[in-house]
Order: sequence, then C-alpha cells, then structure tokens
Amino acid sequence: MKFFKKLIAALVFAPTMVLANTGGFPLDKAEDRSNDMAALQNGAKLFVNYCLNCHSASSMRYNRLKDIGLTEDQIKGNLLFTGEKVGDLMKTSLAAKDAKEWFGAVPPDLSVIARARASNAGSGADWLYTYLRTYYKDDSRPTGWNNMLFPNVGMPHALWELQGVRNAKFVEEKDAHDESKVVHKFAGFEKVTDGKLTTAEYDSAVTDLVAYLQWMGEPAQSTRKRLGVWVVMFLSLLSLLAWRLNASYWKEVK
Repeated sequence: MKFFKKLIAALVFAPTMVLANTGGFPLDKAEDRSNDMAALQNGAKLFVNYCLNCHSASSMRYNRLKDIGLTEDQIKGNLLFTGEKVGDLMKTSLAAKDAKEWFGAVPPDLSVIARARASNAGSGADWLYTYLRTYYKDDSRPTGWNNMLFPNVGMPHALWELQGVRNAKFVEEKDAHDESKVVHKFAGFEKVTDGKLTTAEYDSAVTDLVAYLQWMGEPAQSTRKRLGVWVVMFLSLLSLLAWRLNASYWKEVK
C-alpha cells in the first residue's frame, strides 16, 4: 500500500514539477569534471556538509567513495557523522515528519538526481549547475528564498553562506502578444552581502558538487565507457575477419 501511495503522489505532483521547471530560463553549461578526482572529492565533501542534512542518497554507501580516491581513514575523519560506519548508506538524520512540517514536503533522494533532471533542454548536470547558481532572496516565500530556474521552489538556499545573499532585478515590459499587459523580465542579480567565496570560487565549487552528483548517479560509468571502447574495437576486428572469411569462402565456391 505504501508503494501505491508514493506512486499516486508522484503522479499527482509530476505535472506541477514539470510546469514549474519549464519557465524558459536558459541553462548554463556545466564543465565536465567527472574524471577529475580532486573535484569529485571536493564535491563529496560539499554534498555531505550541505546536502546530506536534508537529502538522502540511499543508493550510495560511504565506502564507495574509495572509487574517487578517498581512503577509509579520510572517509571516517572527514565525511562521517557520529555513530555512522563506512559501510552505511548515505541517509539523512532528518525525520520525514519534521521535513514535511518545515518544508511542506519530504526532500527527494539525490542518488540519481543528475540523471532525473536530464531533458531536451540540456543535461542533468547543466540543470543542477544553473539551479544552484540562480537562488535569490524573496521575503514573500516561506523559506525566504526563490529560484529563477525553479520558481517558487520549496527548498531554501543551502549554499547561501558560500555564495552570499542576492536580490533578483526585474524590469517591466509590454507583453509581445498583448500590449495591454505588462510582464516582468529578469534583468540580473544584485548582490546584498558577500559570501565566503568569490563568484568564480562559488561557480567552481558548484561545478565540483554537480560532478559528484553526476558520478553518484552511476559510479561505474567510467568503467562502462572504457569497456565500451574495447567492445567496439573487438566487434570491429571481428567484423573485419568475418568479411574476409566470407570473401575467401565465396572465392573458392566460384
């Protein structure tokens, strides 16, 4: 019954989520750091410190971080909370009841969020990179935050201390389809307070975090791609041999 309840809830909220994400805001291209071990390690640190407080990654175990170059001692010393073990799943300590009361809904699991956000408009990495860089202060929202890519988002800006506080500037323009109407067009961000990082440093940190989220969705993707190259080479060689064998056979028949 729980499964069917979750399925029904997903089907009910899916159209709302799609509409909320199709406002036409352009996606920024995220730099590919999926093979950069230092970037993935920094992304894992950011994920544990800023995302894992509310979100889980229930398909990932801490010991899988050895695949990105971390030792067991480094995982224990830097990425584990009190009482957790290296073999445990990455789960949040936030109770679902509290999350629903504070945010209006339980924060989604982020195990495959990069793959889930992929669309015709761009990759999941591009979506996440743009999303985490387009938060702005909005006192009309329950959390005090809003987002250009995901209007009226329920999630507060978890990285605001790093980025700082910004306001979004809008200008009034006549509607292209109806001149009697006025629309508000986005005209950039205005800094209110500085963050711990500069703009370039923050963008780089977000790139690392997005790279980690992308890696977490399929930790074996690098191995899969390497094996894919060898499989294609083997099939090419096999095709060449089969072609020459076929030519030799029909030559004898004639």
